[in-house]
Amino acid sequence: MDPSITRLGVSLQVPNIQELVAKEPLTTLPPRYVRSDQHPPLPYRDSLPQVPVINLHSLLCGDETNSELEKLHHACKNWGFFQLIHHGVSFSLVDKVKLQIQEFFKLPVEEKKNLWQQPGDLEGFGQTFIVSEEQKLDWADLFNMVTLPTHLRKPHLFSKLPLHFRDTIEAYSLELKNLAMKILSLMAKALKMKDEDLRNLFEDGMQSMRMNYYPPCPQPELAIGLSPHSDGSGLTILLQVNEMEGLQIRKDGIWIPVVPLPSAFIVNIGDMLEIVTNGIYQSIEHRATVNSEKERLSIATFLGLKLDGELGPMPSLITPENPALFRRVTVADFLRGLFSRELRGKSNVDTMRIQNEVGLI
Repeated sequence: MDPSITRLGVSLQVPNIQELVAKEPLTTLPPRYVRSDQHPPLPYRDSLPQVPVINLHSLLCGDETNSELEKLHHACKNWGFFQLIHHGVSFSLVDKVKLQIQEFFKLPVEEKKNLWQQPGDLEGFGQTFIVSEEQKLDWADLFNMVTLPTHLRKPHLFSKLPLHFRDTIEAYSLELKNLAMKILSLMAKALKMKDEDLRNLFEDGMQSMRMNYYPPCPQPELAIGLSPHSDGSGLTILLQVNEMEGLQIRKDGIWIPVVPLPSAFIVNIGDMLEIVTNGIYQSIEHRATVNSEKERLSIATFLGLKLDGELGPMPSLITPENPALFRRVTVADFLRGLFSRELRGKSNVDTMRIQNEVGLI
């Protein structure tokens, strides 16, 4: 592969909040973290709708009524999010991932500096989508890393992970690749496409992981853990690492908290899949909130198309009644556009809409 294809963008270095707080406990937020632009979460929750729950075991066992497949189709069309239960990933592996991520963020600062984001890079400890020194920051410490295909891994990064953690991430990355392929096959079935249509697109695609640490915040009502955005990937599989909630999705103009089910994965549609399905399945804005009591941890696994491929609507989903809604671009160019701007809503996928080019919206 041409090395220039893998250069997708840069992100400016930001302070590590754990290190910042360790030096001097904060009672007020530093100005760069004050986010007066954010809508506060709703004070009530019980009356709000909940994200659909999908049983993968039922889907794979061939539910004769197709009711679970219809639920999946409805969730992807109308929510862009669902919780996946009975997913088949080993509980012992999941527990190991949870435990070792918590240990990973407790590493001494000097050890973490070996894994720091380098100038001009997007991977390592640091935030992504930071394009100016004046830009407001999220209240989070993040660790980003490409995991598959293996030739795209940063050797200096992957090899410096603690050995036991490296082995666990290796196993977890393969398990989640297999899980993503099963989900995509079922989505193709729900869309009345050939089983291999989506699989072939994503089989050799890029998988990356982002480990999220949201420290306790002195003024959580003024901060945001992760800015509202839709994911640029095709499919995201999120594992909640500890019991603290914080993920919210924007539906019908309201921020709805996601209450993670024990042993479930939270799955969401990314921009790439919205484009591939010609808007039938839609990515949705989501964000992470913070609290003053306890840290929250999670790990998101993103699956996209292969870097040297092309992104656009599937020909089988384009008809005279449903013309193409998105233009075609190379995957690398799509990702360069994604990483060249702040994380803000669905701004990147919106640049792909054909209507934008002819001024219809």
